Amino acid sequence: MRPFLHGDITALARALVALPRADWPRRAVEIMAQAEAADIYRIRTGRAHPLWGNGSLMAAANATEQLPESGLEDRVFCAALAYVFAMIATRNGQETKADQAKVRPFRN
Repeated sequence: MRPFLHGDITALARALVALPRADWPRRAVEIMAQAEAADIYRIRTGRAHPLWGNGSLMAAANATEQLPESGLEDRVFCAALAYVFAMIATRNGQETKADQAKVRPFRN
């Protein structure tokens, strides 16, 4: 899958808020898998996948029903954003570059 950008986060969150919260985990994993499959397709064929796009999370999320982006005063949208960030942060248990360098951006 392609690297995550701001638009990927908001696109997936917009797809999630269109669903009941109980469906978020299943649907988020499905969309992530579709993005990964689309990226493999793009690498092999040199073209975007006909349904899931270019391998970005945004393209795969945009292929689903989405609500318009809300402001941060919308608690459900904020919860969806937090869910997506948490999912990405724990994806594959990968360390960040800051973790690898033992960088502490804030004092304890």
